[in-house]
Amino acid sequence: VQLVESGGGLVQPGGSLSLSCAVSGLSVSNYDMGWFRQGPGKEREFVGHISWGGVNPRYADDVKGRFTISRDNGKNTVHLQMNSLKPEDTAVYYCAVPGTPFHTVVTDTPAGYHFWGQGTQVTVSS
Repeated sequence: VQLVESGGGLVQPGGSLSLSCAVSGLSVSNYDMGWFRQGPGKEREFVGHISWGGVNPRYADDVKGRFTISRDNGKNTVHLQMNSLKPEDTAVYYCAVPGTPFHTVVTDTPAGYHFWGQGTQVTVSS
């Protein structure tokens, strides 16, 4: 199983970025998908989650209304659209998959996920 994030970069406050997570070795349509981030000197924290059924995505409070998770089952890819970015959104962003298909991840901690990408850097700065 391999997860590869892309789309990170430098953006000004208020700007937007779209991250992608290309997955190989399993079908994203059968798995919950999570996004996490780790800022400088901080622990890895939950950003958002989409269920294998694609319904009721949930988000961390500080990104709710600004970030949107979607999946493209045909391309076996999951996206994270980030709008109205703030300097505090600066972090390495990771996508993650649990180890079991058709399993609803109920925790918003990294422990709920088994496979991880290498991360992509997002820097929000003027």
